[in-house]
Amino acid sequence: MITILGPTASGKTPLAAALASEIGGEILSADSRQVYRRMDIGTGKDLADYTITNNHEPITNKQEPITIPYHLIDICEPGTKYNLFQYQQDFYDAYRDVVSRGAVPILCGGTGLYIEAVLKGYRLSPVPQNPELRARLENKSLDELTQMLVALKEQNGSTMHNKTDVDSCQRAIRAIEIEEYNLHTPMPKRELPPIDSLIIGVNIDRELRREKITRRLKARLEEGMIDEVKGLLDEGIPADDLIYYGLEYKFVTEYLVGKTTYDEMFTRLEIAIHQFAKRQMTWFRGMERRGFQIHWIDATLPMDEKVNRILQIYGSR
Repeated sequence: MITILGPTASGKTPLAAALASEIGGEILSADSRQVYRRMDIGTGKDLADYTITNNHEPITNKQEPITIPYHLIDICEPGTKYNLFQYQQDFYDAYRDVVSRGAVPILCGGTGLYIEAVLKGYRLSPVPQNPELRARLENKSLDELTQMLVALKEQNGSTMHNKTDVDSCQRAIRAIEIEEYNLHTPMPKRELPPIDSLIIGVNIDRELRREKITRRLKARLEEGMIDEVKGLLDEGIPADDLIYYGLEYKFVTEYLVGKTTYDEMFTRLEIAIHQFAKRQMTWFRGMERRGFQIHWIDATLPMDEKVNRILQIYGSR
């Protein structure tokens, strides 16, 4: 398997699609929010990225398009609480399917916890809700919850969470719930083996990343991201459930229910996405400290050069 990881706005998906077109690959998404249907603009699915030409260029009328198969996108309904335990199982099912057909699986995404869990074969168990614990925590601030989570992680020796996935009180409470459960509950065996993978990291300069994030946020708002979130609310999905998903869904929902102005929403969301990208890089650097070898490739290189560099590394293994 080949894994392509990197922070948001680094160009992971177009690179994975270009690589897949060269080696007969299929893409397995490692994104904790792209699993949800009808959450397209806010999660940055950019499904057009999976349709390319045979020279990795944008589609024109004179060229025959190639559509790269992808998996683990649009697999559950908004309002549900998809989790790492379920992702592990869904990943292995898709991975076995891809391999059985002789295609090369390419894991691509920015959710470091999901990537690490399947590469290492984390032993997980489904964690039930704890109403008593939730009642005790419901009035605590995000800072207080984060401090509790850090303390529990130290007790557990856990790498199961970081701030990437706890940018709301609801998500922090769920993370604490999982750590509390694992602290006091014996872990049943779940035989999901680690996966050997070449890991490619897309390295993008911090200032360029910030520029691309801001430009992309403006574009997504113009493309109808607010209407997308409004449509989910109109379906009857509770605002708290959308806020749970964080980032775009958190801040746009707060704007739509009248908690913030448009300008406040934009400013806070822009800052939050920049912080999110920084935390993603912190996770990937942590993976290196935990023994993963990541081959970093400059995001600004021409696509053909990036693909060729990956093929050289892949061929020398």
